[in-house]
Amino acid sequence: MRNTTIPNFLTFVRIALVPVIVALFYGAQPVSNWIAAAIFVLACITDYLDGYFARTLSQATRFGTFLDPMADKLLVAATLLMLVGVGRIQGVHLIPAVIILCREILVSGLREFLAEVHVSIPVTQLAKWKTAIQMGALTLLLVGDIPFPLEPLGLLGLWIAALLTLITGFDYLRGGLKYM
Repeated sequence: MRNTTIPNFLTFVRIALVPVIVALFYGAQPVSNWIAAAIFVLACITDYLDGYFARTLSQATRFGTFLDPMADKLLVAATLLMLVGVGRIQGVHLIPAVIILCREILVSGLREFLAEVHVSIPVTQLAKWKTAIQMGALTLLLVGDIPFPLEPLGLLGLWIAALLTLITGFDYLRGGLKYM
């Protein structure tokens, strides 16, 4: 990847890991669960590192500013959809999954609109906590109940992430409405 920055490379890695995680849902369990969870954690680490390198090495690019949140949304959406598809998220627990997906779409559209009027919305500390809790919950749900019952803890984390998702989504929407 000549002429690219470290953060952009890490973002491409994260995007490339999404189909690997999806494919592992069709593998032999419980081994594939653990591998999927490990790869998901690796993808989450690339998310942290690309932001870190973009700031500390002054390697932020317009392309990276666009692609990084898209990579995050692809990772979260694909994982949520697969967890629903295999029944690890079902019933009333579909509510936080839908809240998270709807917020991601709403914020993406809002950011796209605001970019056209040359306004950016910075990521808040609460949104960073939301992301950390969400990623932890999804990791637990990927592992499943092996060797301990981790799914209830993962579902609780998903509900907490959904609550934070509503709060941060509202904050972003409120901040963006004054430009509409």
